[in-house]
Amino acid sequence: MMYFHGIDYEYLLYQYPVLSPRLTILRQNKTQQQDRQHLLERFGFEPVHFLESSASYSIQEAIQACSAFGNVIFVYHVLPFPMLQLSEHEVGVPAIDTREANWIFVNHYQLIDKIRPLYPNLPILFCKKQQYSNKIRTIYRWRKYSNSVKIKFNYKNGVVN
Repeated sequence: MMYFHGIDYEYLLYQYPVLSPRLTILRQNKTQQQDRQHLLERFGFEPVHFLESSASYSIQEAIQACSAFGNVIFVYHVLPFPMLQLSEHEVGVPAIDTREANWIFVNHYQLIDKIRPLYPNLPILFCKKQQYSNKIRTIYRWRKYSNSVKIKFNYKNGVVN
């Protein structure tokens, strides 16, 4: 099991190093404010949302979904407590330190150089989707940029090789 959180780089800079919905209250639109109020009434806090991979929800699906929320995806093996089960594949925590992530995925090469100073010890992986004509199979290729070393990852059937 792994946990994924997508965020746009510009919002990451605003909240760095700890993600907390409390830091974005003033920028929320009316719908977000209503959702926040509902979560406060139900759970006592507004959580940071994560997608949780499982046998029924692959890593590939989680990464695709998180890409819709931002160009930077943080991956954690473990989340702090209290942790809420928000839906079948979604969990939430009150706040999270992004420096404690296990991996970072980005979808633009330029972000690697921008993010590296913030996270000098974390693997930052560039992800690029490559769709093949075969309808059943989508292969993701990951390149890890750590200093000057390049390592190619092949992603197939929910497994990073």
